[in-house]
Amino acid sequence: MRILISADMEGVTGVTWTDDVVAGTEPWQRFRRLFTGDVNACVAGLHDAGATDVVVNEAHSAQRNLLLEELDPRARMLTGRHKPLSMMQGVDSGMDGVVFLGYHTGAGEEGVLSHTYLENSITGVWLDGVRASEGRLNAALAAEHGVPVLLVTGDDRTCADAAEYAPAARSVAVKECVSRYAAICLPPERTAEAIHYAAAAAMERAGRGEPDPRPHRVEVEFDAAHLAAAAAVVPTVDQLDVRRVGYDAPSMTAAMKAFKVVTTVAGRAIQDLYG
Repeated sequence: MRILISADMEGVTGVTWTDDVVAGTEPWQRFRRLFTGDVNACVAGLHDAGATDVVVNEAHSAQRNLLLEELDPRARMLTGRHKPLSMMQGVDSGMDGVVFLGYHTGAGEEGVLSHTYLENSITGVWLDGVRASEGRLNAALAAEHGVPVLLVTGDDRTCADAAEYAPAARSVAVKECVSRYAAICLPPERTAEAIHYAAAAAMERAGRGEPDPRPHRVEVEFDAAHLAAAAAVVPTVDQLDVRRVGYDAPSMTAAMKAFKVVTTVAGRAIQDLYG
């Protein structure tokens, strides 16, 4: 059984603050180890339950955060940018399941460090009319390739979100959201045990299903008019309102590639002081 772990950082054990996940800071160095610890607990659980190949796709920011030298030797790691499918690179390569590790809630929602791709300039994303987190977007991409979501880890709000888009998946809340920058956290010994157990139990659902290729509609709302105007320059993207754009895509793969372009263009239009 081949399993993909899409590993983000905001939802891992102990993370509550911007510096915890920003490369080069002292807290980031500390939380890289906790991040790697969450991943290792997941890898161990998956292998204990029959996984034969676990690929960890680094999915946070510049995607160079995990400590390869401390990674469970049974895993392989895909690290660095730029990847055509970004957080989900590898899902189209014959995977039997995917784990969303260290995930978070979406832009405009309550949750620790909640956002969707851009840290603070997107106020909402909608997939086929439903407000969508990165988890919901990535689950739709996995479904297009017949890959089930086996497990989601993050804060309690993230687990509640996952229950909506992947109701059959296991979930582990490693912390309880108090605010965007505060949480009640469990120590790594406890979260490792919970992640290991859930990953092993989740393997009972591993196995490719029927692919679900179909068209999708994506809409993105920004916090400023000039970002929507910038994104609307992208071919096929229409400006729907002063801060909102939308587009139709023939598949979820195409939708996510277009979303990557939209967020990149909008991100380049953000100025330091006025946004």
